[in-house]
Order: sequence, then structure tokens, then C-alpha cells
Amino acid sequence: MGIAIRRVGTALGLAGALTVSAHEAEAQSSGVELLDEILVTTPARGPRALQQTPAAVGVVESEDIERRQAQTFEDLIGDAAGVTIEGGPRGISQEPNIRGFQDEQVVIRVDGARQNFNLAHRGRFFLDPDIVQRVEVVRGGASALYGSGGLGGVISVETKDAADLLAPGETVGGRVRGSYATNGGEYFGSGTLFGQLGSLDAIAFLGWREMTDDLEGGSEGEIRASEIDSKNALLKLGFEPTDALRVEANLQYYEDEGVTSPNANAEATAANEVNRDVTVGSYRLGFDYAPEASDLVNLKALVYFNTNDVEEDRISDGRLDETEYETIGLDFSNSSNLDIGAPVILTYCFDGYQDTHTGERDGAAREQFPDAEATYLAGFLQAEVEITEQLTIIPGLRYDHFELNPDSSAFDDRSEGELSPRVALSFEATENVTFWGSWSQSFRAPSLTELYNDGEHFSFTAGPNTFVNNFVPNPDLEPERASQFEIGLRTRFRNMADEGDRLTASANAYYADVEDYIETTVSSNYVFAGPGLFTGTTTKDNVDATLWGFEAELAYDAPRWFAGATLTIPRGETTDSDQLNSLPQDRLSLNLGWRPIASDTAFEVGGRATLRDGQSGDAEDSVEETPGSSVFDVYAAYAPDSGPLQGARFQIGVDNVLDRGYRLHPVELEQPGRTVKITGAVQF
Repeated sequence: MGIAIRRVGTALGLAGALTVSAHEAEAQSSGVELLDEILVTTPARGPRALQQTPAAVGVVESEDIERRQAQTFEDLIGDAAGVTIEGGPRGISQEPNIRGFQDEQVVIRVDGARQNFNLAHRGRFFLDPDIVQRVEVVRGGASALYGSGGLGGVISVETKDAADLLAPGETVGGRVRGSYATNGGEYFGSGTLFGQLGSLDAIAFLGWREMTDDLEGGSEGEIRASEIDSKNALLKLGFEPTDALRVEANLQYYEDEGVTSPNANAEATAANEVNRDVTVGSYRLGFDYAPEASDLVNLKALVYFNTNDVEEDRISDGRLDETEYETIGLDFSNSSNLDIGAPVILTYCFDGYQDTHTGERDGAAREQFPDAEATYLAGFLQAEVEITEQLTIIPGLRYDHFELNPDSSAFDDRSEGELSPRVALSFEATENVTFWGSWSQSFRAPSLTELYNDGEHFSFTAGPNTFVNNFVPNPDLEPERASQFEIGLRTRFRNMADEGDRLTASANAYYADVEDYIETTVSSNYVFAGPGLFTGTTTKDNVDATLWGFEAELAYDAPRWFAGATLTIPRGETTDSDQLNSLPQDRLSLNLGWRPIASDTAFEVGGRATLRDGQSGDAEDSVEETPGSSVFDVYAAYAPDSGPLQGARFQIGVDNVLDRGYRLHPVELEQPGRTVKITGAVQF
């Protein structure tokens, strides 16, 4: 993951007041130039300098997003430390994995709103990378801040707004971007208009991706039924009548369509292919109020509504499955700056949301996959206490109450509560070196699909026989609970080898003791169900497990060249010493770039290498062994700072240069083979 830099002014705002170290405060008072800072908001629900944040956090900024020419979220953040975006080569099936915690064990937020949709390999990312401004990834237990699903961490996505695109002194502007990728014959185009007039600002975005062929794997050839088209639109309106108040409305629309398999991370066959149509709408209204004269008020309120509609018409027999998943939520938080003999930032919050699932097959209700509703209400309190100028301790506690209400006599209603405590500390040993540690308890309530899904998982043919694998409902699943310990180190230096250069590095180790981990078991034993038909099962079961590992990041940036590296080593097993099939591969990612022209022309060339170790399989659970791989990418970008082409950016890149066949464990499909990408963008 590349690390971009965001400057910190003389004030970080209320929530960031304690994040300015004693060394930095002394530098400010003496007029010494501060090191560039990276600010993160997700780990503490407010802006905080990354250097003093006691959590494992990675950041992808707009500069690195542009460099990647990302078509999917795997392109965007798939090489971040501790993170794997699994689900295979089809972007519509991609789901997160952090340290072996998969899918709904990771919270996804877009502009602050939870994205809870999940329907068995139909993907969880419904946003085009072209409108993404920034991604923060918090690794490790985060239920104390974000409730159910925070076992693995949080992926927080921020979309662009007018201020991100307007050049200094401008009030209105536009951007047109187009690209072509050879693998899949994908054409992409987008148009963006943005402006700021007085207290009003707005941005409108429309993007579309059209594929003309199926994707090609590196060694196994065509990836059948991977030709999927998509569209994405965003309208964001902001109103700031005063410096203290901002109101923002956000409307987002996404759709994709094409022929694929219902289990979109597995092989498609004539027996299982469907015409898929997905429509997603997201609506958000946010309110921020932080009067400069008040130490007690830094208020953030958010109301949001998401709706996901999925239609799958099976080509072989015309069977039509229709699913609707809705989430309505409220998130309210405030921070107060207190002095109780030591400076304290007190953050308290209330949030709640309701997920509603409805499904039909051929126009009739599905009794064994009933309409269902899940309601969550929670309160949260956290204190950041500056014990000394070097030591800060952050205790926090959250209580969640949830109710699960299936609309079926076959299943009982459930009502439960969970406490999620967390304690973290940060010790600034020197101006450039910070040690941190944390302990937390996290939980995740079983999802509606895990509890009640009995639909077809996948099917395949072998000779004259058809094999069908079906989900088996398990309404008795217990919530997952994890106790997690982490320790870490961060360093930063400037002007080491060259004037203006920057070096940042971090490393952390973690250990998680998980009770009632929800594991998916895909049976490899098929039974005779009729002439030419054999059936198997996919079940969800609770097991106890431990996960542990090590992660490290390094980034160096100088005027003429830059480099970076991330290392991920995840480990884990059940308490019976059985394999956890969710564990990703060991991975080392390297990035090296060069800026050969020291002038007003921004020109850079570079390359990436991603080295993955092999991962053993599990024949009993139909998980194949995944071999190790070495994948190399190269890229070049030209973005003149002056002259007639000022405001334009041209890029070319080749992903998987050697056309290697490789997979991401535990998915059986190959990732895309060699792909040439060409992009041009003009901003005016």
C-alpha cells in the first residue's frame, strides 16, 4: 500500500487536540517546520495523527489510486498489509478478508454509512474506484467503535467531493476520464462536474464500464461468464453557512448486468449460468457542527439508507430468484475536550441500524429462506487521556443490543446483547518513534443469510451427471466473540538521504482468541438424488479458533524516486488444530518508482512485485491447495504542471506482465492474466 501525505496545520480540531505530541507543540511554538503528517479518522471516530494512533492502520490516498488504474477493489487495496480482497477475478464477487476474518467479519463503510449487504459470493463493493478519494483500513478488533462485524477490522471508503478536485482559486470545474483494458476488452468512461459557490458546493459523477469479452486467466484461458457491465453515479451537495456547520447530502446509484454464475467466485457452467441484474441505491444525509469557541461540542450526525436489489434468471430452466436487502441507519457522536487534572477527549456515540431481507423464487416466498429483519441499537463511550506528554491511554466501551426476526414459523425470534471493551495506549519514545499496544473484545452476530439461507450454492457437470451443492440453514448459530491483543511500532523521518525526502515504517504483531468462529464447510461427499443428479451441502458451524500473525509497512518518497513494501504473515487454526480455510497466503508486496525529469513536468515510471507463498488445501471441505506465485506490474504516468496540457494525465500500465497463472486462496478461479491498461483524463 502506498502512503500519501496530508499536511497538518497549526490546529487539528477538537478531536485532534491531543494528537499533537509534545515535540510537535514545542516545534510549533518555536516556528520550526513540522514533519508532514498523515491524518486518519476511522480508528478514533475523529481526526488523529497516524503516528500517535494505537491501532494497525493503512491509508490509500488519491495519488496512489490514480497510479493503480484500478478496475476493482482488489486492484485498489488488495496488496495492503493484512488485507486480501478475495472472491476471484470478477469484480462483482469481491469480498474483504483481513487476517483470516472474512466478509461480514469486516465492517465496510462508505462516507460513514455501513454497507451490510451480503448474499453468498455476490460481492460487497458497489462503488467504482474512479470516484474514490481515500481508503482507510483498520486491522484488528473494532467492535468497541463500530459494533457487530468488527472482528477483522474496518474498511472505510471516502468518495471525492468538490474540494478534492478544485484547483486553487477556481470555483467550478470538470473532469473527463477514459480508459481501455485489453483483458476483457473493457472500455471505461466517466464525467465529473464540481463547483463551490459561497457556502454551497456540489459534485456530480457518472461512470460506466463495458466489457466486450470474458476475462482471460494467466494459464487456464477464458474465465467463462466474466463479461459484466456496470454503471455508477454520485451526486453530493454540501452547505456550509458558517465555519462551524456543514450539512451534506449524498446520493449514489450503482448497477451491473451480465451473464455469470450465482456463486460468482466459482466456475460458470451451462447448468448454473444466470442473467444477473443488480441495482444499488445509497442515500445519506450528514450534519457536522463544531463551533471553534466550544470545547464541549464537536457533533457529527448521519442518517443513511441503502437498498440492494438482485435478480438472477437461470438460463437453463428459467428459474427466477429475486432478493432485496435494505439497511436504514443512524450514527450520532460528539467529542468534548475536558480537563480533569489531565487533558481528556471524551467521545460518546449512539448508533443503530436495521437490515431487512426479502426473497422470492418464481414469484413465491421461499419458506426456508424467509423474509427476515435484524435490528441493532448501541451506545459507545471512549476517553483519550494524556497521562504524560509522551503517554496516552484510551479506554472505550460499547454495548450492542440486537434482535433477529425471521418471518417464518420454522425459526424463532432472537434477542441478545453484547459488551465490547477496548483499551489502547500510545507511547511516544522520541519525536520520530512511537510504540503502541491494545486489547479488545469484539463480536459479530450471525447474519440473516448465514442463519436462514437454503438456496443453491453452486452446481457443475461431470460427464452425464450434474452435481448440486445447497446451503443448509443453521438458525442456532452463536455470535462470534474475539479477544485480541496487539503491539506495534511506528517511525518517521525526513531529509535522510535527500532534501525533502520522507521515510515512514511500521510493524505490528497480533493474537486473537475466537469463540464460536463461524466457519463455512463445503462437503465433498455428494449423494445420489435421482438419475444423473447428485447433491451436496454447504453448512455454517461454530468452532473455536486462534489467529495470530505479523504485518509491516515501509514507504520512502523523495523528489526523484519512491519505494514501498508491505509484508503480511497470517496464521491460525481451530482449537482442534484443524486448518482455517479462510487464512490468506503469506505475501510480500514491493513498489519502486522513478521520476526522471526534475522540472515542472510530472513524469514517473515504476513497477510492482507481489510475491505469495503457497497455501495448503482441505480435501474434506473441498478447498484446493493454492500454489505460490510471483506477479509483476509496470506503469508510467505523465501529468504536466504547465503548458497546453496542464490538467491532463496520461497513464499506461501492464498488470501481470509475465502472464502468470495464479489464484488467491481459497478461491479456485484464476486471477486475470496479462492486462494492458491505457488511461487519459483531462480536468478543466
